[in-house]
Amino acid sequence: MATAVLTLPSDIIESVINIASEAGRTIKSIFEQGQFEQHTKLDDTPVTSADLAAHQLIYQSLTQLTPDIPILSEEDADIPFSQRAQWSQYWLVDPLDGTGEFIAGSNDFSVLIALVQNHKPVLGVVYAPMKEVCYFARSGHGAFKRQQGQDTQIHSQRQGEILKVAVSRRQDPQDVLKLFTKKQDVELIRLGGAALKSCIVAEGQADCYVRVGPTGEWDTGAPQVIIEEAGGKVLDIDLKPLTYNCRESLENPNFIVVGRNQWNWAKLLGI
Repeated sequence: MATAVLTLPSDIIESVINIASEAGRTIKSIFEQGQFEQHTKLDDTPVTSADLAAHQLIYQSLTQLTPDIPILSEEDADIPFSQRAQWSQYWLVDPLDGTGEFIAGSNDFSVLIALVQNHKPVLGVVYAPMKEVCYFARSGHGAFKRQQGQDTQIHSQRQGEILKVAVSRRQDPQDVLKLFTKKQDVELIRLGGAALKSCIVAEGQADCYVRVGPTGEWDTGAPQVIIEEAGGKVLDIDLKPLTYNCRESLENPNFIVVGRNQWNWAKLLGI
């Protein structure tokens, strides 16, 4: 039987921010030392000792914070759907989003923690340890950016005529440009780390982020709350909402993060 959804205290997000920050400091220490182990997982994606150290810290801390809420982490995702299907709420974690960036020596990586209730993310924290920046949101309470101890509410409604699109540094830009009907009106912003690209849409530095290629639900859970509370949306390429823990596979479809809801995205994408 599915567990009842708990009414969590409003200040729990501060506890989650602290957990993400502590995990980020662990990753930062390993990054700066420049000594880490690297392996390839069964899905041919890389994992490092930093991913695993952050996972262990987050898992232990969340278990202590909310012992009755299960945890689904990228580094511990081999949980049968028959078991996950019973969850009405759970923590969804990517201990190190941007492992490829970490390995390459780039600063564009972050720690992601989301709380999902009834298949929808309702709390999200994205912490970028090398920049010491935290993005966070709770459903119905707005989205915020914390930097140097100051919280600023963020909004996704950027002004300007040219469409600014955030894409991965490692992605062929043609894979993204071919999705748009007017390629000459698109300006690309290259950045590593899936979550950080979503967050620059949330704070109005870009109009959208298009992801073509495999990602997991842990890549979008935390950013989705932030972008939605900032006024945007996270949709698949057919402009349908993403789902969480609704099927055996935890892989996302290709998706787009949009910040300007007043634009006709169906027309821009030729749908």
